[in-house]
Amino acid sequence: MNDWPEGWSGDNRDRYGRGSASAQPESARVMRQVGRDQGAPGQGAYGGRSPSAPPYGNGVPQQPSYVDGQGHGGGYDSGYNTGQVYGAPGGGGGYGGPAEPGGGGGRGPRPAPNWRKRIKWTAIVVVTGLIVTTVATYFWADSKLNREVDLSKVIDRPEQGDGTNYLIVGSDSRAGLSSEQKKQLHTGSAEGKRTDSMMILHTGSNGDTLISLPRDSDVEIPTFVGSESGKTYKGTGRHVKLNAAYAEDGPELLVRTVEFNTGLRIDHYVEIGFAGFASIVDAVGGVEIDIDKGFKDKYSGADFSAGKQKLNGDQALAFVRTRHAFAASDLQRTKNQQKFLAALAHQVATPGTVLNPFKLYPTLGAGLDSLIVDKDMGLYDLGSMFFAMKGVNGGDGTSLNMPISGSTGGNLVWDKAKVKQLVQELNNDEKVTVSGN
Repeated sequence: MNDWPEGWSGDNRDRYGRGSASAQPESARVMRQVGRDQGAPGQGAYGGRSPSAPPYGNGVPQQPSYVDGQGHGGGYDSGYNTGQVYGAPGGGGGYGGPAEPGGGGGRGPRPAPNWRKRIKWTAIVVVTGLIVTTVATYFWADSKLNREVDLSKVIDRPEQGDGTNYLIVGSDSRAGLSSEQKKQLHTGSAEGKRTDSMMILHTGSNGDTLISLPRDSDVEIPTFVGSESGKTYKGTGRHVKLNAAYAEDGPELLVRTVEFNTGLRIDHYVEIGFAGFASIVDAVGGVEIDIDKGFKDKYSGADFSAGKQKLNGDQALAFVRTRHAFAASDLQRTKNQQKFLAALAHQVATPGTVLNPFKLYPTLGAGLDSLIVDKDMGLYDLGSMFFAMKGVNGGDGTSLNMPISGSTGGNLVWDKAKVKQLVQELNNDEKVTVSGN
């Protein structure tokens, strides 16, 4: 049975049913819904039958118009006949291709990037990241401070002067050191802890002042309240070396004794032991210092030649502890301590440390873990202390030993007149004019 409509010739069946024998590719058919050109006579605008045309011509049903692939015939050319594809140069404006001049087809060229907007959002992201990192670092560092000293237990305190006064103490605490480390650092194995160094750092608007208090200073132990017992111990006029006050009842009695014998109010207390000191020096990669004259000391392990050199943690500890190599043992040691601590503060406060997280965090970790401070000490106060010590080293401040007038029974006696003038200048935040030993 023949399924083809009546009137269709065999040629038509061959052409549309089985393909054309021609070597040329067949032209695309125009779809009635998209062929918008005027058709041949008898056809409508969409290639269909005109209302006035007969339904059939020559006995053959009216068919859609065809084109030859070369743009002839007035019908729709999809582009397939010419080998054009979507997105190809000269193509029909498909996805990814250029739009045709007439406004048909694809998305058109990609708009230029808005660099101002990109820069704005990049800056916002960077600033937000810095703020979050800074806040997180602050709380992390603040949580590591060992606030163990309660200055509220100190009685009969002097009036508050201008500026801020820090009592900085280096103790010979061996807490946390192994036997090997004690041997390496030449610390010995004595129990408990004593003060190896004591300094007052005054910060104010007229320059910063660093004053060393020799550990052999002759002082009077006043009436005080025991830090642990809460019991009041009446003063008897007893004179001891300054470091004995710390050995007797710890930091609170040391602060009380310094305030009683100077008339200067101490605002903050900072203490560091052997292990912490060496760790900080190593964390910053060593500290460069210029040694005026070489010296050796078998007790501290010191063995230094004159000139500029970088000291690691072990060497730095030996440098600040040495006293047997000098004739004026305690006074020369305090000068070395001042010099080194100022150099250390300068190293810690450099951009190379502050802006380098691989140095900053180890330094903060080593320092904060080993520092003991008063309960009111904050990170801002601690930072101010380090920057003030850096200023002293940079020539913007003054460093001196407590003025000495002589000695008695092996104790160094302070020059009372000079001490009174010095304290007055500090309380008034004036430029220090007093010279020390």
